[in-house]
Amino acid sequence: MATLHDIRKPIQAEWKRYEALKDEILQTNDDKRLHEVLRYIASRSGKQLRPLVVLLSAQICNPVTDKTLRTAAALEMLHNASLVHDDVVDNSDTRRGQPAVHTLWSNKIAVLTGDYMLAQVIGLVAEVRNIHILEIVSRLGRSLSSGEMLQLHAGQTMWIDEAQYLRVIEQKTAQLFQACSEAGAESAGCTQRQRAALGRYGRLLGLCFQIKDDIFDYSDLEELGKPTMSDLRDGKVTLPLISALQRAPKDEADTIRSYGEKLAAKEYTADEQPRILDAIKAFVLRFHGDEYAVQRMLAYKKEATEALQMFRDCEEKRSLIALLDFAINRIQ
Repeated sequence: MATLHDIRKPIQAEWKRYEALKDEILQTNDDKRLHEVLRYIASRSGKQLRPLVVLLSAQICNPVTDKTLRTAAALEMLHNASLVHDDVVDNSDTRRGQPAVHTLWSNKIAVLTGDYMLAQVIGLVAEVRNIHILEIVSRLGRSLSSGEMLQLHAGQTMWIDEAQYLRVIEQKTAQLFQACSEAGAESAGCTQRQRAALGRYGRLLGLCFQIKDDIFDYSDLEELGKPTMSDLRDGKVTLPLISALQRAPKDEADTIRSYGEKLAAKEYTADEQPRILDAIKAFVLRFHGDEYAVQRMLAYKKEATEALQMFRDCEEKRSLIALLDFAINRIQ
């Protein structure tokens, strides 16, 4: 499997320009507390797949422009702002194994920092001066918010079906990657047909990425940076468990539902929790919920690869395909 370093090779010089722009944006305020929080958010930005998708989607058509770099920075900032706000809404103390912003500072500071980042997004998009990119970013902002609302509503009932699950990840993750690929294409002057193909690729990449994250919840890997079964503890049911519940006999499924409800309601003691978590994980594995999720992910990968067929063979195309492999084979 190609590493992210390998995948970035076609846009190495452009990536350095993007990193320089990010640093420049961080210096645009003189409030010490705000600067400290923004630096913390930037330090845990992780793989930065979203700006990578923007740059590759631009350069597969035409050379990366300053508009592309600002578009990439805007979309990554919008993503990070939504995470800061989501952690407050979900009352999540950690993000990928590190303290959430509201945990280190306060809810007020987290919300205000997220608002400041959204204002910066507006400024960056204004500088791009492209109505189509503005439309993409605006649509994404609405989608992220409605996706969080959908997830909150689903959390009230807990036991969603596969169609409801897919609607949530479509709104939150798939639309984010689609926006990155479409906006990247638009920033470099790609044709409408190229932009549509890249948008389809991005959406399917996002579905693969989120399903892989949900499979991780039933993994024992220490590298994940979050406790396994964390989604279920928060009352969020994902594809592996949904599939297992559909395949299991009703009495066994009802038992697992009862376990999940009590787990989310914090009704188990610290000593009881490991036994319950092990029982749910064993249930998912016994009824092949994880295998079903993998098959869905592989089907989306195949569709995403087919979406790129219209492009000539080039380094950028190979990197986009390699990014699909990275998304489904990564260990964290």
